[in-house]
Amino acid sequence: MPRLHTDRLYEGELRKIREMLLMMGAKVEEMLSHAMRALIERDSELAERTLYIDRQINRLEIEVDDLCLRVLARRQPVASDLRFVTMALKVVTDLERMGDLGVNICERVIELNEEPPLKPYVEVVNMAEAAQEMLREALDAFVAGDAERALAIVERDSKVDAYYGAIFRELLTYMMENPRNIFRATRVQSIAKYIERIADHSTNVAEMVVFMVRGKDIRHVGKLERRSAHSSKPPAEDGSEVDPRPAAEKSGRQDDSDASLRDVMSAVRGPQSRRP
Repeated sequence: MPRLHTDRLYEGELRKIREMLLMMGAKVEEMLSHAMRALIERDSELAERTLYIDRQINRLEIEVDDLCLRVLARRQPVASDLRFVTMALKVVTDLERMGDLGVNICERVIELNEEPPLKPYVEVVNMAEAAQEMLREALDAFVAGDAERALAIVERDSKVDAYYGAIFRELLTYMMENPRNIFRATRVQSIAKYIERIADHSTNVAEMVVFMVRGKDIRHVGKLERRSAHSSKPPAEDGSEVDPRPAAEKSGRQDDSDASLRDVMSAVRGPQSRRP
């Protein structure tokens, strides 16, 4: 649990940071929920309206950055407070990128709604719900300083990856059966990829929680080593911690699923190039 301070103004500033981060997370969840509803109900107007939520997320990012920098300059926090504020500056970046990915999802939904339905999107919706739950739990763990909870979230990322793999394989069969399905299938694949990246960003947040609470960087370790992060040994307070930025730079607004789409196209075209 975050420790309370006798300086009420200082405590209020830290509480405000927590509240704004939770608000950003709620906005990302709202975007993802509305995007899935727009996909299922083929409601492009809802998808268009959802795009504007990203502006609110961007505005909150600026406010969090500004408040964190003011706390660092005026309060000169140390120990756990310093780790909290510096991690907040990193978490806010992940949340902003999730908002950008929500924009990408809405754009693909609008494109799909202009075409006949390809297939039921139950798996995509289930995948989105799993990613939303990861985000919610990761932010709750961050605000509460709960490393145990954060470690459990890191392990759950594989569930979302499995969803993506299953969706990808199913879409391949649709495209191989009929090339006319390629446009729609690649849009569905992009949506699934963006959801998978949102889960990756939630994993980043969870990894930051472990670093903030335990002083252990678990970004590049295996399952056995991650379990050792359950240790309650307090982190060093001499400023020697390793910078816990995410190992792989996760995509933001840019549509960076081009590589996976090229894989799709090569897989589809390969069998078609063979002549009987």
